[in-house]
Amino acid sequence: MSKTFVGQLISEAMAMFIVIAFGDSVAAMYTLYSPSPYQQAYWGVCIAWGLAVTISIYTTASVSGCHGNPAVTLALAVYRGFSWRKVLPYCLAQITGAFLGAGVVYTLFAPVIDNFNLTNHLTRAAGGAAGVFFTHPGLAVTPMHAFGDEIILTAFLIFGIFAITEQYNEMAPGANFGALMIGFLVALIGASMGYLEAWALNPARDFGPRLFCFLAGWGPAALPSPQSYWWIPIVAPLLGAIVGGGAYQTLIRPFLPAREKALLEAAKA
Repeated sequence: MSKTFVGQLISEAMAMFIVIAFGDSVAAMYTLYSPSPYQQAYWGVCIAWGLAVTISIYTTASVSGCHGNPAVTLALAVYRGFSWRKVLPYCLAQITGAFLGAGVVYTLFAPVIDNFNLTNHLTRAAGGAAGVFFTHPGLAVTPMHAFGDEIILTAFLIFGIFAITEQYNEMAPGANFGALMIGFLVALIGASMGYLEAWALNPARDFGPRLFCFLAGWGPAALPSPQSYWWIPIVAPLLGAIVGGGAYQTLIRPFLPAREKALLEAAKA
């Protein structure tokens, strides 16, 4: 394994470490405190998650491209020529980073988690404070409805990322502004659709912290979780990545004027 590839895997792990360290921390602020600083200001939660994504991109993109999400890695392999031999190592690195990020959040908030559960007569085994770390269906949402939701939400994410990073898109953000716009995209999805099932969008974002919680006392509340929900935030975002990337590649990219001009010039040459 080359030094460059090792650096890329470390970079992907660090990207998810940053996202979870800040994202799950704001989830803890939202969930564990009464009165919560965010219950009446949910947009702040969304912005925090989005900024965590932005910071992870600015920190690691020059090393690995900062996929920071197995769904992104899969979409780039399918549609944009990313090496298939790197897909599984990237995904494992992302899950590892998310696991470690959850560990930092647990270190910070463990006394608050225990106090929350004690005050509300909950236990970890019963899922007390689990929403700090991983996702679950919201009000009136069944697991299979959540499966469809997460396909759609992730499709929006990948469609937007492809548009923001498209070399022939003359309306794409210039210079390094794309990282901020991707963060805003994550925040927008959370603000408009996040209550459905906490907008996982990312198998590593959910599974890494879920695995940590399984080992930290939540047990079956984390894995397999009520109604065996654990697999839905893994499979649905991967399918959504294929849908969203395919939609952009089919409905938008072929008609970009700059691309058509480049193809014409290449044909003349």
